[in-house]
Amino acid sequence: MNRVCVFCGAAAGARPEYAEAARTLASELRRRGLGLVYGGGSTGLMGAVAEAALAAGVEVIGVLPHPLSGREFAHPGLTELRLVSSMHERKATMASLADAFISLPGGLGTLEETLEMLTWTQLGIHRKPLGLLNVAGYWTPLVDLLRHAAHESFIHPNDLATSLIVADTPSHLLDLLASWNPPSLPRAWLSASQT
Repeated sequence: MNRVCVFCGAAAGARPEYAEAARTLASELRRRGLGLVYGGGSTGLMGAVAEAALAAGVEVIGVLPHPLSGREFAHPGLTELRLVSSMHERKATMASLADAFISLPGGLGTLEETLEMLTWTQLGIHRKPLGLLNVAGYWTPLVDLLRHAAHESFIHPNDLATSLIVADTPSHLLDLLASWNPPSLPRAWLSASQT
């Protein structure tokens, strides 16, 4: 791995542990010589992870759609800020720049980015690990929902087990991402009776 893409909220959230985890993650990226790719904003957890990474001397690349550059207040001190035309281009650009993905707590945008990267793994669009930093149990309800979907045969259990990594600390999560082996290429696992 050379760079990690971090998805996270433009808000700080209700718990101070969220921002602390963002700062700790930035320190771990520095310790491991990894760069950061993120959404380019200066507020909330996005601002916290970018500020901590920059202070630690980490390369920080932000990717922000032109229409959001005013509302999200693009971070002025990044190593590089890429302005793109749409949210779709933002995700594709972040994915192309990163070797792995980590989701910190966040709102609808973070959920959407996380699930799209998980879908891309399942479909074989990319072969990069995705991890949830489960700060204060934030991601537990989503993991439970995904397990329920697997139990109900909407997600193949092996796809879920091999494509999503969950850990409570940045150090442990980065260790798991570094040792991840991609799942087998996509397969048609639905039988004719299920379609």
